[in-house]
Amino acid sequence: METIYESNDIMRMIPHRYPFLLVDRIVEIESKVRIVGIKNVTINEPFFQGHFPGTPVMPGVLVVEAMAQTAGMLVFHEMPRPEEKLMLFTGVDSARFRQPVFPGDVLRLELKVLKLKSRFIKLYGEALVNGCVAAEAEITLLLVDRSKICRDPALPAAEA
Repeated sequence: METIYESNDIMRMIPHRYPFLLVDRIVEIESKVRIVGIKNVTINEPFFQGHFPGTPVMPGVLVVEAMAQTAGMLVFHEMPRPEEKLMLFTGVDSARFRQPVFPGDVLRLELKVLKLKSRFIKLYGEALVNGCVAAEAEITLLLVDRSKICRDPALPAAEA
């Protein structure tokens, strides 16, 4: 399995960082059509402390978030200055969780574009473990300029 983007490349393109970076590498990409990412799930993930003690299971919402981060890479991989943009998660439809994801599992995140416009993308995604679907969902994302995001002036500014 060839690696197209590894974790350092991914961190240059999307803003997520540990402990919330949920895609380790991109192994397939077909521009504006589909993408495949990999997440190696380890017992060291911070969410396993509380979900669930004695029976660690990756939260389904984080599996869907891993799909969204992978989808963001599909949009950003041909963009000249991805650091100036953000992909905001705007919707999840038809999410189904078919089997739990455990420490030691390798999540294969496969996403196919359903609709693509200049600022909007809708995809169908599956998270697979050993070829079996662990989760599936339709997700929508919106591309925005980082500089134009409205913030509450009472909140502290993000660090550069």
